[in-house]
Amino acid sequence: MTRMPLARPRNEAMIAGVCAGLAHRFGMKPFTVRLLFVLSCLLPGPQFVLYIVLWILIPKR
Repeated sequence: MTRMPLARPRNEAMIAGVCAGLAHRFGMKPFTVRLLFVLSCLLPGPQFVLYIVLWILIPKR
């Protein structure tokens, strides 16, 4: 089983494409990852900081 490389897609990006890139990497639907991210924002933690870091680190496809 080959995995997709971690990259931000250009055509599926809502804001920066981080959730879509993670979804493709792990074989999930982008909507599911986006929903999980929004739900995680209800909990205390550094979700927005992690999103910005991933935005910077993950290359565009």
